[in-house]
Amino acid sequence: MKLPTLREVATEARLLLIGIPVFLWTMIPIYHMFLFAISPKEDAFSGKLWPDHPTLHNFSIVFNQQHYFLRDFYVQFWNSTLIAAAVGVMTLFIATAAAFSISRLRVPGGRIVMNLALFTYFIPAAFLAVPMYRTMANYGLLNNHWSLILAMVTIASPYAIWVLKQASDKLPVELDEAAVMDGATTLQIFRLVYLPLMMPSLVAIGTYAVLLAWNEYLYAFLLLSNDREITLPVALGNFLAADDSPWELLMTTGFIYALPPAAIYYAFRRYMVGGLTAGAVKS
Repeated sequence: MKLPTLREVATEARLLLIGIPVFLWTMIPIYHMFLFAISPKEDAFSGKLWPDHPTLHNFSIVFNQQHYFLRDFYVQFWNSTLIAAAVGVMTLFIATAAAFSISRLRVPGGRIVMNLALFTYFIPAAFLAVPMYRTMANYGLLNNHWSLILAMVTIASPYAIWVLKQASDKLPVELDEAAVMDGATTLQIFRLVYLPLMMPSLVAIGTYAVLLAWNEYLYAFLLLSNDREITLPVALGNFLAADDSPWELLMTTGFIYALPPAAIYYAFRRYMVGGLTAGAVKS
């Protein structure tokens, strides 16, 4: 058994010195959120590292919608789920088709599309909020889920196209040529050759688009207003409108809302790094 060298030990030690503080800095807010969620209202601000009487009563209140701000909890949770899923599907469809056309079919104007996509990604999304609001108002889409879906697809697509195009460029061209020699049509090449090889990047981009829409607040706040149409992040903001905000319920709802993204990331974590670095297949 080979013993690690002094240089390897030093490298590992430096990584630990960086990684442990970053891990703690990341986990402390999550721990405090969980602490609020299991604390009675009177103990929520006690400042203790663990409540004297931990309880799951707050979760019961949320799941049974036993508070004024939680009366539409399940509807708003479903709104967030539906919008995030629609954004993920539409972003994947647009970005995959664009990347395939530009990278594999070499359509005219592909370079211009890529440059525009990259330029659009450099514009902060907050700067586009008011123009997007005016656009949706002109088309009568305000307070409609489609307004938020289209807005999120607009924001997610440029980055998605760029990543998928870079990954597509690394696929061997010989595969397409071999498929053509065997009599495959363009659609068959796309379905039987391109999509299976691009799967890690597709999963990563789909996850990125879903989480982007799932966590969105600004556009959801501007474009949706009806209590039964808004997403859960906007509903959480309503908790702060009260003079005596139920912080324990706010944190409990936030903790519940944070579980699906954590589950999605855990399920697809092995695709994320490779997919977002433009794939691993090289010609």
